Formats: sequence, C-alpha cells, structure tokens
Amino acid sequence: MGQGQARHSRRQRTGHPPQDPGLRQPRHGAGRRSHRTARTRCTPGVRALKGQAPGLGPAYFTKFLYFAGLALEPVPGMRPLILDQVLARRLRQMAAAVGRECGHDPDGSIAAWVWSDGNWTPHRYRVYISFMHAAADQLAAHEGWPSGAAPDLLECALFTTGWETSG
Repeated sequence: MGQGQARHSRRQRTGHPPQDPGLRQPRHGAGRRSHRTARTRCTPGVRALKGQAPGLGPAYFTKFLYFAGLALEPVPGMRPLILDQVLARRLRQMAAAVGRECGHDPDGSIAAWVWSDGNWTPHRYRVYISFMHAAADQLAAHEGWPSGAAPDLLECALFTTGWETSG
C-alpha cells in the first residue's frame, strides 16, 4: 500500500474528511505548528516556534504570529502583537520613567531587565500582550484616542513615536 492509500485509509478510520487538494496545509515542522497556534493563543505560538528556524528569534516569530492572526479566522483570546527591539526599547523607556517617578526603580535596572532588547520568553510575550490590550482599553476610555481601537494601533504609535517624560 502506497503512502497516499495509507493516508486515505487512516482518514477513513479516524473520521477526518479528506483535505481540499487546492489548499496546501503544512505537513510538519514550524509551519504546521504556527497554523495551529496562531489561531489559538499567542504564547503557545511563540513557544512552539522557538528554535524552529535557526537565526530567527522572537521578534521574527511575533511578526509571523501577528500577520498569521490577521489572515486566519478570529478566535477567542487576545490577538498576537509584534514585539521587537524598537518596541522593547520604548517600553523600557516608559517603565524606567515610571520607576524613577515612583521611586521603585531609581536607576532603571528593573526596566532594563524586564524589557531587554531580545531573547524574550513566552511569559514575557504574554506580559506584553496583556499590557498592550489593557493599555489600549484604558486609552479608548479617554478623549483623543479612537474608541474601540485595536491594540495594534497603540503598538504602531509606540513604534513610530518616541517617549517623552514630563518635567
């Protein structure tokens, strides 16, 4: 029995319908995992893709998950967002300014550790996603920010502008 016949028999036994021949599904590796995880939750997607493509790091995979999330049918939960070096530096600047003002991080060392330039863990990505969604919701409640704006508008604003501290 050839591979095609075995696959057909397995589909009959498991009850899975045959795939549309015009729809190319990844058979294995990072492509298959990303198809599955980009539709569910962000953090497992980063975890599943980590180390799958040598030379590509978390910033690449967060971009991949963001665009895959836009292309696929929406699912419950927070949509993936991009986290790269530029955004990490903006968040570090913001966290350092707030830490100085409140006295909890006078030298900015905690902000530098939390928002390093790279090698983010799935946990750090989840913190970022949660923060961005909550911040977008808070901004939407104020005048001057579009109500109902998606968190990626905040992400774009942080990416394209600098952070200025008062005083």
